[in-house]
Parts: sequence; structure tokens; C-alpha cells
Amino acid sequence: MASQDLFQSPDYFQLDDLLTDEQKMVRDAVRSYVKQEISPIIEEYAQKAEFPQQIVPQLGALGCFGPTVPQEYGGGGLDYISYGLMMQELERGDSGVRSTASVQGSLVMFPIYAYGSEAQKQKYLPKLASGEWLGCFGLTEPDHGSNPAGMLTHFRDAGDHVVLNGAKMWISNAPFAQVAVVWAKDEQGVVHGVIVERGMEGFTTPTTKGKWSLRASATGELVFDQVKVPKENILPGVKGMRGPLSCLTKARFGIAWGALGAAMDCYDTALRYAKERQQFGKPIAAFQLQQKKLAEMLTEITKAQLLVWRLGVLMNEGKVTPQQVSMAKRNSCEIATQICRDARQMLGGMGITGEYPIMRHMMNLESVITYEGTHDIHLLITGMDITGINAFN
Repeated sequence: MASQDLFQSPDYFQLDDLLTDEQKMVRDAVRSYVKQEISPIIEEYAQKAEFPQQIVPQLGALGCFGPTVPQEYGGGGLDYISYGLMMQELERGDSGVRSTASVQGSLVMFPIYAYGSEAQKQKYLPKLASGEWLGCFGLTEPDHGSNPAGMLTHFRDAGDHVVLNGAKMWISNAPFAQVAVVWAKDEQGVVHGVIVERGMEGFTTPTTKGKWSLRASATGELVFDQVKVPKENILPGVKGMRGPLSCLTKARFGIAWGALGAAMDCYDTALRYAKERQQFGKPIAAFQLQQKKLAEMLTEITKAQLLVWRLGVLMNEGKVTPQQVSMAKRNSCEIATQICRDARQMLGGMGITGEYPIMRHMMNLESVITYEGTHDIHLLITGMDITGINAFN
């Protein structure tokens, strides 16, 4: 029996005063959805390592797919702080649920909207926005993770179509996706975005098994064996690595907010537990070391809330840099990982059980701190930005 979701969001510096009524309404709607539809089922799905497919149309109906895409294409036409708050609340429920929404909005719908033809936008965006179709994003390869420019996936011209060959790995949503935005090199070695559809001959999506992390999220490979793709499926608006990297900037923005949601959930769980759990004749919240843990958790959450809020303002104003997004993604992942570990210790043995969400968040965050740029890579992005010296090669 799933325990009731009693989450209360920490807001020590009254950041709600910085939000518009619409932003708070969006956040509260997603928070309510997570309490009603995600929290009661997510432990069971994570334990079984199954993806709850029923959430895809639910997330579409809630407006969590492409919330910043204009309404004419099925999106929400919302600002980036609203989008961030949505991701915060979804990841408060589970990182895998937020990953599903991040991929759909930032990595599939965004490139089609930003770089696609009008025909591509009309064909794909409304179905992706509603959740009728699920999408995935093919960039990472078995031998090219942090260095995506080294990709081997390629296509050659064959008249009215191209022939695509190669493979992508660690692809969220892949096993269930109807559409894949795939990045591949042409015969001159220039990177292009190609929309590949399920059912195209030679296109398969094997499921990745045996994960200890993101167990309620569907992960797989994309394999292309002489896949014939019509030329009208190539994104006309971008060439080179700028295309996929711009998508990742949008997705990392969502992760910066999302990981904070996982941190909040662990803090809230630990605080409630510490007030109820009795040892040596009093609640463990009465002991100095437990108060120290809680105070430090809340301090880091508050700092991160201010960071992502400011990032959202810059995003809305069109002033944000990818390097600023890198810093926020890295910070949120780091503090969330530490808060999860401290919260797990506070719960003692109960912290490893599915009765509480902490261990699931801990395992999920081990992926979140790695994907879309590892912890170390984001550190070096900041280092290069402040010194002007590239330490990557």
C-alpha cells in the first residue's frame, strides 16, 4: 500500500513572492498531479523496473510536453520559469518522470520547433505535445559521450532519401518512442538533425536492461541499419554541433530545476521523520547533529532556488549563456546528491526501503549527475569560461 504523499515545499526565503500567479498556478497543478498519480505508483514501477506508459498522455494533457512551444503547435506558450517549476515538481515525484518530459520538450519538440520546416512542425509537434506520440533524442554513442562531435553515425545521399547507419546509446524513451531526432554526419562530415520514425525498415530500439538507476524510465539504444529516411525529414534550419548543443542547453535548464525537486523531497521526508522518530526518549530532531543536517540541507536548497530562479529570468530575457546553465545544472545535481545521502542516514535502515522515496532518488541522481554533461565536464565548462583556456584537450 503506497503511503500518502504529504510533501510540503520548503521556501525559507519567501521565493514565492518572486513568482507570478500563473507560475504558481502551473507549479501547483503539477504538484497536485504528482501527489495523485505519480507518488502512489512510482515505487512499484521502480522496483519492477517498468516504465508507467499511462503517464505519457497524462503529461500531455497537463501541458508538461513542450510548455514553452507556442500554442499554435500544441505547446503551452509559457515562460521558462513555469517550465522549470514543472520540471521541479515532476522530479520531486521521480527523476525518470521528469526525464520523459525533458526529452520530449527540450530534446525533441524544441529542435523541431527551432530548426524544422513548417511541414515538420505541423506534422510532429501537436502529436508530441498531446502525448499521442513519444519522442527521443539520439546523440550519445557507445564510444562518444562527453565528446559528441566524434560521432560515427552517418548518412549518404540516395536521391530522394538518405541512407542512415550507426547506433546511439543511453537514449531515454527509446523503447516506446514513435519519433527520434537523430544527429548524424553527412558525407562531408557535417552534423545534421534527422527525424526517424518507428516502422522505418532497419530502425530498431533495443531496451537497456539491468539498470540500478532511473528504473521507472525507459532507456534503450537506437540502431540504424541501412535506414531509408526521406529528405524532407532532415531539419533544414541548423548544421553542425550548434544544433544538438542548443537542445542540451534547454534540457540542462530543466535538470537544474528538476534535481532541486528531488532534493526538496528528501529534505521534506527527513524533516518529517526526524520529528516523529523517537530515540533516547525524544524525537531525533532534538539532537544537534540531526539539526545540523537539516539546517545545511535547507541552506543548500535555498541557495539553489535563488540560482535557478535567476537563471529562469535570464532565460526569459534571452540573456542566458550555456555556461550559466552548466553551473546551475552541476550545482543542483551536487546538492541534491548530498542531501539525499544525508537524508538516507537520518532515516537509518528505513532509508533503504521503498516505504520512503530517498533511496530511489539517490539511485536516480547518480544518472542525473552524469547525463547531459557529467559533473566534471560542467566544472571544466565553467573553468574555461572564467580563464579563457580550454582544458578539454
